[in-house]
Amino acid sequence: MKLKANQKLIMIGDSITDSGRKQPEGEGLFDGLGRGYVAQVDAWLQTGYPELGLRVVNKGTSGHTVRDLKARWQTDVIDQQPDWLSIMIGINDVWRQFDQPTITESHVYPEEYRETLEELVTMTKVEGLVLMTPFYIEPNRADWMRERMDEYGAIVREVAERHHTLFVDTQAAFDRVLEHIYPATLAWDRVHPSMPGHTVLARAFLQAIDYDYAKQ
Repeated sequence: MKLKANQKLIMIGDSITDSGRKQPEGEGLFDGLGRGYVAQVDAWLQTGYPELGLRVVNKGTSGHTVRDLKARWQTDVIDQQPDWLSIMIGINDVWRQFDQPTITESHVYPEEYRETLEELVTMTKVEGLVLMTPFYIEPNRADWMRERMDEYGAIVREVAERHHTLFVDTQAAFDRVLEHIYPATLAWDRVHPSMPGHTVLARAFLQAIDYDYAKQ
């Protein structure tokens, strides 16, 4: 497993990461980490590797785009001094283009998305960085929003490859499950996952950090 003893992992993103986490600091008792994939990752780390004393902090904020992440990067990432950082952003960058088509100032187009994500990765000095793609829980790749989301996912892959970070293709993880399960079972709006949907995300992240489920 890639994380080491006493390390701090921050997981940052939008509402999918947020999932009702405690404000302003997403950690601690009483659903401090929210009720989504971040809490599941923490649960697996604490029970599978209790001897490491790992600290997980949820810095997801509902409705945010990569533009919003840039505005809070200093306080929510740099000042926190994490050893590891996971970034999953892009769903709202795409979604606003479809649910608010005439409010163009809320749109984050591919060029800005790529440039901003690149800037955030470049300024962040951590031991381990995990870039996770945005996703759309829709098996029809010709669907307009799915097609657009895949474009943003490809940008994440490009940035990850350029900076040699860990990469999680969350869309591929969902696609495997969508071969057998109807989309609404995983997310009623094809965006906000049910508990099984969050488990898909947690498993994909844990695989990227070489989590050993057979560890005794």
